[in-house]
Amino acid sequence: MPPAPEDSADDHATARRAPRPAPPATVVRSGRDAISVELALTIFRQMVRTRALEERSIKMSKSGEAYFWIGGPGEEALNACLGMQVRRGKGPAFDYLHLHYRNAGILLAMGMPMVDHFRQLAMTATDPFSRGRNFVGHYAKADWNVVPVSSVIAVQCVMAPGTAIMQKRAGQEAISVVVSGEAGTAEGDFESGLLWASRPGNELPVLTVVTNNRFGISTASESQLSVRRVADRAAPYGIEAATVDGNDPVAAWHAIDRAMRYVRRTQRPYLLEAHVSRLHGHSSSSGAQRHFEEADCVALFEQKLIDAQALDADAVRQLRDEAKAEADAAVVVATAEAAPTRDDVRRDTYAPSAVDAVYPGDYTGLPPG
Repeated sequence: MPPAPEDSADDHATARRAPRPAPPATVVRSGRDAISVELALTIFRQMVRTRALEERSIKMSKSGEAYFWIGGPGEEALNACLGMQVRRGKGPAFDYLHLHYRNAGILLAMGMPMVDHFRQLAMTATDPFSRGRNFVGHYAKADWNVVPVSSVIAVQCVMAPGTAIMQKRAGQEAISVVVSGEAGTAEGDFESGLLWASRPGNELPVLTVVTNNRFGISTASESQLSVRRVADRAAPYGIEAATVDGNDPVAAWHAIDRAMRYVRRTQRPYLLEAHVSRLHGHSSSSGAQRHFEEADCVALFEQKLIDAQALDADAVRQLRDEAKAEADAAVVVATAEAAPTRDDVRRDTYAPSAVDAVYPGDYTGLPPG
């Protein structure tokens, strides 16, 4: 056999120059901020689960399985990052949450079963938040310090200083977190909340989060707000503030972390404005049609993770299928459960009180006579 040809110097040079595939990233970056791939995948899973919950909720409202839908598709990144960083528990040693009706992702990231959300949407007697008497997303959970959500815009902003006073007196590093949309900043309650949290010598550990989707129901915020940034509303009160891209989970995670650390350490207020998208309009009353011109935080983060080789298309498909199956199964359970009866109207209106002569035990209704 003829001898094998020797490799030429050019062949060796070509081999040396051949590009090697980049190893999978260990962190996911956004500007100067970075989080581990493990954390990024956990956040992404919560975002996908929240999107599945929102889409199934819209389907319920359109199919007649529910009467009304309101929620926050487009705010999954911020809500997941916030919910995962809350100190969950009951009492002054844990964070208090004063939310609005676009925060399903926060509760889901904190551990709420999907079925509880759908119970409220279907208005069942098993709804743990309101026994079927309130709109979807109007959560209330004493065991997690979730103060009852109101449909009245921005009233939660003036409630937050109340829980913060109690927390500061208890000497803990817990904080009160209040979430509002940018339209709510036009309400007096928003300004009152900033005022009460920032009084000299009486500053309070309140983190105010404003999710700015550029619309108040059907009115563009640019026609209503005189400030360029909602965060600028903090300046007259001497409150530290920042603005973040709420569609970027990496940036949102660190912005929330910095804000929470500041409030815990200084026991002073902080205002965080997050720019988010509104993918399906205000509510089912406006048709809940998909707005494809809006940035989609789930799709954007999915691509970032694929680019970092943290997952591939098959893994994404599996996550989406699992989340959809979870939501579908939860709806089946919720819609099969009993509706409230007229006797339920007066139940759980007031908490029992051992010092009250009218209803010291289990409260089931107004006293006779």
